Amino acid sequence: MMNFRTHIKETIKLAVPISLGQLGHVMMGVIDSLMVGKVGYTSLAAASLVNGLFFLVLVVGIGMTYASTPLIAIAKGSNNKSACGKILNHSLIVNVTFSIFLMLGTFSLSFLIPHMNQSKEVVREAIPYLQILTLSVIPFMVFQCYRQFLEGLSIPNPPMIIAISANLLNAFLNWILIYGNFGLPAMGLFGAGIATTTTRWVMAVVLMIFTLKYVRVKIYEPKFKIKPLDNNLVKKLINIGLPSGLQYLLEVGAFAFAAIMIGWIGAKQLAAHQIAISLASATYMVILGIASAGTIRVGDAVGKKSIEQIRLAGFSAMGLASAVMLTFAVIFFLFKNILPTFYNNNSEVIEIARVLLIVAGLFQLFDGLQATGIGILRGLTDVKIPLLISILTYWVVAIPISYLLGFVFNFGAAGIWIGLLLGLASLGITMLFRFNIKSKTIFVRDRLI
Repeated sequence: MMNFRTHIKETIKLAVPISLGQLGHVMMGVIDSLMVGKVGYTSLAAASLVNGLFFLVLVVGIGMTYASTPLIAIAKGSNNKSACGKILNHSLIVNVTFSIFLMLGTFSLSFLIPHMNQSKEVVREAIPYLQILTLSVIPFMVFQCYRQFLEGLSIPNPPMIIAISANLLNAFLNWILIYGNFGLPAMGLFGAGIATTTTRWVMAVVLMIFTLKYVRVKIYEPKFKIKPLDNNLVKKLINIGLPSGLQYLLEVGAFAFAAIMIGWIGAKQLAAHQIAISLASATYMVILGIASAGTIRVGDAVGKKSIEQIRLAGFSAMGLASAVMLTFAVIFFLFKNILPTFYNNNSEVIEIARVLLIVAGLFQLFDGLQATGIGILRGLTDVKIPLLISILTYWVVAIPISYLLGFVFNFGAAGIWIGLLLGLASLGITMLFRFNIKSKTIFVRDRLI
């Protein structure tokens, strides 16, 4: 029990700043939704559609950057300092190159929006918003590379501070560009896109400069070097990162497709979905922080070659995630009538959002379980089988049931959310059982599987 409590404390020590940093990222979207929602529910609906499509592409890149975290944690755990800087360098090369393809994919999606059976008003605002956000892909990926490097070394505070502080800049730019202050024209949703893109470029430059100047990490040699290029390390980053990115793609893709299905019902239902998903995303960022802490703690234990510490690190992260998500579920239940009013004043939108928050409260527990389970398995560099399981749970279980409940049984938006709940439940339980098995058999003949 003492070891378990120690792991809980260490996980919290890492998870709190990582979660706050993750929350800082998602709060940019929440602030955008809050400020755009004052313009009208059509702008809010367009923001919901675009944010789903944008992250459908971007999460693949996020998963690619996550590949460096367990590798850096393992290198640190085995006291191989020079390998940490080498992993950072190769991560930058891989991910900046990959971001070019992500930009092309994001921009291409804007031409598909008119064919998604959305209202003309939503389409008119959504297309330029998505196109301007394309310019924020590269700085986002660069920020992610440096953040994963620092977090892999158990130094999560600097990226957290930058991510939180960036919200002040984003809100100020939103105030100028959305509503038309300081003599500029009111740009609405497009203005929010310019503000977000500018903010992400500032974040990337600040974190890069900080990392290169930070005395504490100089022993890990973070200075960027193009040569020599280690092809085996490049392959390892891709082999871990690409399945991780695809796994997140499947998850975000399921929620994006759910948004599209809800858009078939109507703009008010889609606006309500945006309110509920914004709040659920805020809690999910907290859980991603715990999952990332679990990745780091498990990876460090792998580097030390201790099965006991691997299992303690993993299960303590699972327990912490469950407790936190239970708290969020209670908050959603208690304040379901109040929270939607901060986003929009349309009575029909608020009523639909209230019902969706009830379902969102229920799937909080399973969302925490699946996200943390994937995180601690990544600490074992186990990513391929979780990817296959995600395909089944999201696209064989969740989406078909969502369509069935939403349109065949006419439960509407609530039915679609219930289908997502069932998918999250099956994935979370499966990840828990897989970690229990893998953590016992991680070493074979002194080699990591």
